[in-house]
Amino acid sequence: MTQDETVRREAEQKKNMQRDNVARKGLGSSRPQRRVVDGHTKPCDECGVVNWISDNSRGEVSCGECGLVVEENVIDPGIDWTNHDSTTDRSRIGAPATHTLADKGLNTSISNSDLTSSAAGRLGMSAKARRDWRRRRVMDERSKTRASRARNLVKANQMVRDRSGLPRSMQEEVCRLYKLLSHQGFVTGRSIAGVTAACTYLVARKEGVPRQIPEIAETFQVDEKELSRMIRHISRKFNMHKISCPSDYFSRFISDLKLPPNTSLQVEHLWNILKPHVDMWQGKKPMGVAAALIYKAAAESGHKRTQAEICAVAKVSEVTLRQLNRIIAGLFKSLGVADKN
Repeated sequence: MTQDETVRREAEQKKNMQRDNVARKGLGSSRPQRRVVDGHTKPCDECGVVNWISDNSRGEVSCGECGLVVEENVIDPGIDWTNHDSTTDRSRIGAPATHTLADKGLNTSISNSDLTSSAAGRLGMSAKARRDWRRRRVMDERSKTRASRARNLVKANQMVRDRSGLPRSMQEEVCRLYKLLSHQGFVTGRSIAGVTAACTYLVARKEGVPRQIPEIAETFQVDEKELSRMIRHISRKFNMHKISCPSDYFSRFISDLKLPPNTSLQVEHLWNILKPHVDMWQGKKPMGVAAALIYKAAAESGHKRTQAEICAVAKVSEVTLRQLNRIIAGLFKSLGVADKN
């Protein structure tokens, strides 16, 4: 390489560095400007170094060592972070679609401030045009809930968000299931709250965080028999049958009873002994079996709770709890498991 070529390369590199250090003006001045490109693996033709940098503001790909530009007018497929107003949020892509809203959050609304502010007049909008757009805005708002199915869907989604107590991902699944039932005509003639409660129960059970029917019925203010009947109908329709396991209720009952962590370990130990003997617990209320194991484990770990306290949390009667206690105690005795009480 001659001395003239070396001087030329150094001057070009210095020029590129000065250009990169110049503060940019305009709408895109506050956005991130440069990112390393992983797709370019060939070495640079000038310096032989693999260090490609993409400048999104100019649409160029250049070498990070010598500044040689190898691509220009590159389209950036990412989010447009340009801000056209005085707000701090630079994202202009909108919120993602969600089943928890009746229109999935994709509806477009006409802002009232755009029609009532003085800027509308300054931008050339006549008074008659503003009146016409205000009328169109009212008609648009009314038309969104004109159909009874759309109104009922809004009401059901509101119930799921306010009453289910489920994580956002499960709320999405509940709303999706309700919407599917609504489109198939299942909700017609039935209680909206009842169908919503049944969907909540089935989705929670499917995801391994089952809720109790009395609890769901109280939260959604529906009759327990109606809720049970609705659950059977929907589970048969979509083949959502699943047997709840007593272990699904351990963590929740222990938390509600404010028992220490060592009680949880003891409950798991007792459950591992009982679990292989399916004839002893299948066909019985899983909440009752869980309550009986927690009652025994709490007594053995020195944090005894009364039968009334445990039954209030598990939503089972004291008679059921005592019967299951006798069955479990008889099994453990036949297996030679020592009673620590």
